[in-house]
Amino acid sequence: MLKILLGFLVFAALALFILSRGGDIDMSGEKHGIESHEPAASAPASAAAASAASEASPASK
Repeated sequence: MLKILLGFLVFAALALFILSRGGDIDMSGEKHGIESHEPAASAPASAAAASAASEASPASK
């Protein structure tokens, strides 16, 4: 029984150490709002790619 308790404590300490060294880890649970996501920087890029594709298709005809 003592070995199980000691193993659990060592494992918990190791897990906490690894999580603390991991950087920005959010353990607060699920987020459902917009504030949890970074701004969509790819939206203007995808719009630019779509316009470039539509400009390229008439030239190929």
